[in-house]
Amino acid sequence: MAKMILQINSHANISRSDLEKEFKGAAVPIASVPGLDWKMFGIDAERSEAAGIYLFEDAEALEAYLQGPIMDAMRSKPAFAGIEVKVFEVSEEATLMTRGPI
Repeated sequence: MAKMILQINSHANISRSDLEKEFKGAAVPIASVPGLDWKMFGIDAERSEAAGIYLFEDAEALEAYLQGPIMDAMRSKPAFAGIEVKVFEVSEEATLMTRGPI
């Protein structure tokens, strides 16, 4: 089974410091998600945007995350708007050539 990338982008309706607090609060439950290898949190404060890049062991783990309580909570928070979800299969050979952490 191929590893999968999840990319989530959204508009952030809160300040950078409040967004950092949101990220820190979310990091604990996200770290225990079954099938998640890692996640990176991203902020573009000038454009009021937030991003998450995730690496999952397989499509089933990724789909379970999308249908689970963490995503439900994100969708219900007024801090985030215009949530955009993208899913990609990892191209392992090229990723390993560029030292991608897979």
